[in-house]
Amino acid sequence: MEGCGLRAVGSHCSLSEMDDLDLTRALDKPRLKIERKRSFDERSMSELSTGYSRHDGIHDSPRGRSVLDTPLSSARNSFEPHPMMAEAWEALRRSMVFFRGQPVGTLAAVDNTTDEVLNYDQVFVRDFVPSALAFLMNGEPDIVKHFLLKTLQLQGWEKRVDRFKLGEGVMPASFKVLHDPIRETDNIVADFGESAIGRVAPVDSGFWWIILLRAYTKSTGDLTLSETPECQKGMKLILSLCLAEGFDTFPTLLCADGCSMIDRRMGVYGYPIEIQALFFMALRSALSMLKPDGDGRECIERIVKRLHALSFHMRNYFWLDHQNLNDIYRFKTEEYSHTAVNKFNVMPDSIPEWVFDFMPLRGGYFVGNVGPAHMDFRWFALGNCVSILSSLATPDQSMAIMDLLEHRWEELVGEMPLKICYPCLEGHEWRIVTGCDPKNTRWSYHNGGSWPVLLWQLTAACIKTGRPQIARRAVDLIESRLHRDCWPEYYDGKLGRYVGKQARKYQTWSIAGYLVAKMLLEDPSHIGMISLEEDKLMKPVIKRSASWPQL
Repeated sequence: MEGCGLRAVGSHCSLSEMDDLDLTRALDKPRLKIERKRSFDERSMSELSTGYSRHDGIHDSPRGRSVLDTPLSSARNSFEPHPMMAEAWEALRRSMVFFRGQPVGTLAAVDNTTDEVLNYDQVFVRDFVPSALAFLMNGEPDIVKHFLLKTLQLQGWEKRVDRFKLGEGVMPASFKVLHDPIRETDNIVADFGESAIGRVAPVDSGFWWIILLRAYTKSTGDLTLSETPECQKGMKLILSLCLAEGFDTFPTLLCADGCSMIDRRMGVYGYPIEIQALFFMALRSALSMLKPDGDGRECIERIVKRLHALSFHMRNYFWLDHQNLNDIYRFKTEEYSHTAVNKFNVMPDSIPEWVFDFMPLRGGYFVGNVGPAHMDFRWFALGNCVSILSSLATPDQSMAIMDLLEHRWEELVGEMPLKICYPCLEGHEWRIVTGCDPKNTRWSYHNGGSWPVLLWQLTAACIKTGRPQIARRAVDLIESRLHRDCWPEYYDGKLGRYVGKQARKYQTWSIAGYLVAKMLLEDPSHIGMISLEEDKLMKPVIKRSASWPQL
């Protein structure tokens, strides 16, 4: 494989002998001086009535490192930061990982209360995203650039799990830096799924990488990274895995259980909302960064076509509100031909009883999954928040999701933001769907557990929809407990009242999620890094009610 620039590495790969200078040299060009705007990324974002003052320009973020107890984001504001902020920054910096003297990521957790490390001593792609956003918002982009480069180098290696070769564009789930104090060398070992729970390769890692590349570009105004041939190729390789034409008649992505944040068997196989929303956001992010030259033009054309089909499919078939639920309740089955209303042959008797009481008259959400004779009515936090941030949800649908959160605050938020999904699986259903998973018991971990990291996505969605008061209420709950409980990974119980039975303390993304939420509320212009405004050309005609009838 020498002619292809690949190297066989088995199920893991090492960067001990890799030449790190190739990409670095490409980035040594002078940075472009680009005027940054304080708008929320697109024109209409600045017109939202969020209660924040509008600005015509924006200052460039300072590039110096902040003192631990005085983050740059807080120093720029007139009000006193919460004492938890300094503690959070100190804990976040303790988790930083260095490779040959350069920061390349943050550990999943630095929990000194247990000797059982497992894989929490690794840098996970999805886990690093809130850490990266915190550093970007604080004017410290170098660690993000180094992370993007290292994971891009890992993508370029041939990857084999057992005797099976993975797709060329697959990004690692995680990597670990091994320090040899005797030889004074650093090696990187990456996991592409062989060591994961259930041995599933991460579908979401590539999407998060593209989204983070755009966030870096928007934050710094530096186009030299995303425009390198290596980054352009990396994006195309990721997207080529998803844009390939095959047997599937849906524009959504067919995925296995365990391929995303819910990395265990939880009955989300098929077309999970989290993956579809991240897919949509990654497509739109790549569209803003790909250069229309060579094969880039063809990739752009494929992205545009897929976005139109995906937005129509998701907004029509995954959306659920009171009117839509009533329509499904009255569905006829065994319909044939293009005139069918019940296109997926969903049986009305399969609608769970809880959803009738859960659905308010005003509000709605994207259901967890839709496929042949299958509709998963569970509410998933990450998929719905990303749907808002990516503008997969229409403005009316975004407001309806916020309405639902307010109406069902006790069920979805309770005493610790935020339920990863609702409701939980229990009894016989839990045994069948999870395979009797002892970690995913009722109202625990991925089965209805409460995850503080989701606070940053909730806050971003609230700011984009002009509902910052919802985020402030959630932040108040976090600040009353999270530091006292030593920053746990997740909480258990119907209200999120108890620290998770197997939760790691000092979980890095719990810490970073809090910091990102606070900095977003302090300076809402940061939303431009992680938000995309609606593309008017992509708006389909939606016949069903988006929420409450407009009076």
